[in-house]
Amino acid sequence: MFLSLRHSARAFVVPLRNDAFLRHYNPPTRKLATTSSRLFSSSTTTEESQAASSPPTSSPVPYPFDHVESKWQAFWEENKTFKTPERNKSRPKKYVLDMFPYPSGAGLHVGHPEGYTASDVMARYWRMTGHDVLHPIGWDSFGLPAEQFAVQTGAQPADTTKANIANFKRQLKMLGFSYDWDRELATTDINYVKWTQWIFLQLFKKGLAEQSEVSVNWCPALGTVLANEEVINGKSERGDHPVMRLPLRQWVLKITNYADRLEAGLDGLDWPSGTLTAQQQWIGKSTGCEIVFDVEGNNSESVRVFTTRPDTLMGVTYVTLAPEHPLVSALTTPEQKEAVDKYVAETSSRSDLDRTSSKEKTGVFTGGYVTHPLSGEKVPVWVGDYVLGSYGTGAVMAVPAHDSRDFEFAKAFDLEIKWVVKPKEGELNEEEAFTEPGVSMNSGEFDGMTTDKCKEAVTKKLEENNKGGAKITYKLRDWVFSRQRYWGEPIPIYFPVDFPKGVDAKTQNPASDGCEHTIRYDQPIPVDEADLPLELPLMEDFKPGDDPAGCLARAKDWRYFEKDGKWFARETNTMPQWAGSCWYYLRFLDPKNNNEAFSKQADKDWMPVDLYVGGAEHAVLHLLYARFWHQVLFDLGYTEHPEPFQKLVHQGMILGSDGEKMSKSRGNVVNPDDIVTDQGADALRLYEMFMGPLEAVKPWQTSQVAGVVRFQNKVYNVVKVAAENNETEMDVETTRLLHKTMKKVTEDIKSMSFNTAISAMMVLTNHLQTLKEKVPLEAAEKLSLMVSPFAPHLGEECWSILGNTESLAYHPWVEYDETLCVDDEITMGVQVNGKARGEITIPADADEETAMAAAKEVDRVMNQIEGKEIKKIIYVPGRILNIIAK
Repeated sequence: MFLSLRHSARAFVVPLRNDAFLRHYNPPTRKLATTSSRLFSSSTTTEESQAASSPPTSSPVPYPFDHVESKWQAFWEENKTFKTPERNKSRPKKYVLDMFPYPSGAGLHVGHPEGYTASDVMARYWRMTGHDVLHPIGWDSFGLPAEQFAVQTGAQPADTTKANIANFKRQLKMLGFSYDWDRELATTDINYVKWTQWIFLQLFKKGLAEQSEVSVNWCPALGTVLANEEVINGKSERGDHPVMRLPLRQWVLKITNYADRLEAGLDGLDWPSGTLTAQQQWIGKSTGCEIVFDVEGNNSESVRVFTTRPDTLMGVTYVTLAPEHPLVSALTTPEQKEAVDKYVAETSSRSDLDRTSSKEKTGVFTGGYVTHPLSGEKVPVWVGDYVLGSYGTGAVMAVPAHDSRDFEFAKAFDLEIKWVVKPKEGELNEEEAFTEPGVSMNSGEFDGMTTDKCKEAVTKKLEENNKGGAKITYKLRDWVFSRQRYWGEPIPIYFPVDFPKGVDAKTQNPASDGCEHTIRYDQPIPVDEADLPLELPLMEDFKPGDDPAGCLARAKDWRYFEKDGKWFARETNTMPQWAGSCWYYLRFLDPKNNNEAFSKQADKDWMPVDLYVGGAEHAVLHLLYARFWHQVLFDLGYTEHPEPFQKLVHQGMILGSDGEKMSKSRGNVVNPDDIVTDQGADALRLYEMFMGPLEAVKPWQTSQVAGVVRFQNKVYNVVKVAAENNETEMDVETTRLLHKTMKKVTEDIKSMSFNTAISAMMVLTNHLQTLKEKVPLEAAEKLSLMVSPFAPHLGEECWSILGNTESLAYHPWVEYDETLCVDDEITMGVQVNGKARGEITIPADADEETAMAAAKEVDRVMNQIEGKEIKKIIYVPGRILNIIAK
């Protein structure tokens, strides 16, 4: 369906679906050449060059995109057109940032440039509106995929990563993005590694980086720890290798110390609501009560639980411990030991995600009991894998009547269900757990209290009895920072090495086979900042092994070193890929600084990031980790801004033509190189911005690129006509349409509604075509400026054709006259009893009486109201007239 485009006071009515608009704009009878053909060959002929550079003729010609795009890309590079300016405090600034890409071996597919194009449109627009703009790019180049690719190919990760970066860089440059390439960086650059390690040392010195024995998902085949999401039914998602649950020495970052700050800092950020919610849910702040259940027969031991529903305490019928809870063994009776040990062993290979998502409730009775803190009753203790040792206290008080998971568990094992809360109104349904607030019952002194009152009363009673009290907890866990792989930043920590008593250390070399020694992991020593960076050793064999110390443990000459007559061992775990991406936006401020990660002046000049564009898949962890590091640096005085990213925008995923996510296995990947070769970079940019709202998920259709190809051809030709004929007069209709277009495009760019901005320019271009040789110079100039953020090569070429000798990159943006954006007359619909019956054209400021008089002149309207009583008239000036007649 396509709506009529009228030059009305309501600006523009744009297509309901852009694919429909493309078919309208590009009728099926005029087929574009197939993708194997070219408007121009890659080797431009003399005649084609003359067509691109000589004075234009009035006869339409195809836009020579290949010649034009290479020409302007060379110009921008030679003249450093987009080099970041020195800050001029009299001008506003904009820091425009993309979530920097991971340079895979596959290169870009057409889905990747969507976000980069959107940010580039904004960067170009803001330069033209008088802003100082910082728009950098770099590479998130460490990580497991790069290491595995190198293992498979037999190459060094440094070499494959360098080649991948070169390919990505070529692709981004061919798309005409206005990055400041002088600020390019990669997380694998040794000078970048230095400052990543420096930040780790600040965390260590502040007590926020420490070692801990953590139960992790260890995969011997991959030689690394896996996240819960990477383990399915006890096997690795990548490769289907067995995974075991092991306690390993790990470095953890105490992000939980910043839980309150991370939640509070979300206020005032211009982020998508879904992302804000995801951050809040991951932090998971809960206000409730900690309750102590003493172990029956052993008053020195107790089980602590946290609950947000202390009002249900009198309904506890059992307590459930996680299989990894430290009191499982102590509470297990000899009669139950075999069953409990077997159950614990069976659950050890299952990830936390696997355990919590399973619908089947499993568990085993320990044979032990705890004492109810208020009633004094014996409460049986079970072990169940739906309780996680890594979450909360690793134990729950089970109230099956009022918790769905507990209810299912109790039904599965025929355990007691005690109802202690009833609805304020209506009957209690005992076929399912009642989890809503209500009124207490079967709770002794707390009977009759509302849920909120009962929470307060129970908490107070527990505090009086020293059996618990009010507490705030967080779902957020400390960040496990260690990785047992090669291709990552070495952790800048080392440890003393001890030898057996009586052995002269001077005669020993722990790097030698058979040398007995002990690494004192309990005595971590930070590398001196003057000795940074700590570089990775060159290893011929960096394949993962079954040693949880990681493959760097095999680089013995690197691992062990002698200092002041004593032996030491370096940390052999490396940092996760998250590390480098936590702070790259700060290094972009000052990438050549060898003395500090970034200067305070650069921070003052450019932070915070004004626009951050990237996929929603990074909504939780990357943003959370980056904000954590940033807040630590803020506390240490290195930045004066408490939050790094002021505005966040997620581009929607571009699917394959089959409606599925693009992937090699599906065979639906479209290479942008092919589109650029056949139809040009500007065509790709225009199509991706025209497909639909930026944040929407959209399927790619190569055939529909034809519509924007015709649009850029039309723009090119109307500008040629204007330049050739030098028309200075502009009629009233064209003047009004031009100003409406300038307003529409300006407002749409500000709101990042790029598809409708392009629609508006298409309407203007079509109108200018109807003027033939009378295309006004002013209209052509304004059109060139407006199209340039979307199709920068086309914009620059049109600007040049019009006689300008300077790039339009910093030319002032178009300005519109508001009075010319409002028509004297408007056309609006008329309804009778809510159904459309016609249209009327009336003065823009017409009152209800005038509108009704015009409506009565419309035959279809009169046919519906004649002989009836008009009960009501609903008139919204400029929008609708609805007549209610009976």
